[in-house]
Parts: sequence; C-alpha cells; structure tokens
Amino acid sequence: MRTYRDRLEPLGISYTQYLVLIVLWEKNCRTISELGNRLRLDSGTLTPLLKRMEIAGFVERHRRQADEREVEVHLTSAGRSIKTAVAGAREHVVKRLGMSSAQIMALRQELMDVVEHLDRMGETTPDS
Repeated sequence: MRTYRDRLEPLGISYTQYLVLIVLWEKNCRTISELGNRLRLDSGTLTPLLKRMEIAGFVERHRRQADEREVEVHLTSAGRSIKTAVAGAREHVVKRLGMSSAQIMALRQELMDVVEHLDRMGETTPDS
C-alpha cells in the first residue's frame, strides 16, 4: 500500500479511493452496496470515502430512481480522466514486485481463493 500511496498521493487519491476507481472503471454506475460487496467494505467506510471523492470531483452520487433507498455512484469526467495517470502507479508497483504478469495473476488468484475459503469458513458455525 505504501508503494501505491507514494504514487497516488500526488494525484489526490488514497489507496482505497484507487480501489473504488478501479471498480468504477470496470463498470460505471454502481450502487454503494455493489461497491461494498466488490471491495469488501461496509457502508460506514464507503460513505465518507465516496463523499471525499465527490468533493474532489471524481464521482457523483445519486439516489436510484427505481428505488430511492439505493445510492448510485458514477464517475465524473475527472474520475475517468485520472485513469491514465493512475496506470503509472500500477506499473510502478509491478516493477517494484519484480514478478512477471503471469506470476502476479497467479498470486492474485491464490489470494482470492484464500479470501473465498475464509468467507466459506465464516458461514459455518463451530458446531457444524
């Protein structure tokens, strides 16, 4: 995270904000609950984070017309345009790792498998 932070801080975004941007670059217009599920963050963490991103001009939040209980998050033009600058941060981290793309992808998959396993373990009770 520190390696990312060194490159992201000059852009005015935190590592967690970077993660939100990645999810929105994949698919613009997500609800807060979708973002939370994808990033494994609760709304108590996401709401102030998104508020800061909105103040910075990277995202906009709107109540969903079909269901006003849900808030949609959209990228602004600033949020879309920072993608190129942020790509430099990712490339920097990849170089610092000294691993091939295949190794990085394999490690990522292993970590996702661990998270998935832990999630499944959390669904079982000690008595089961």
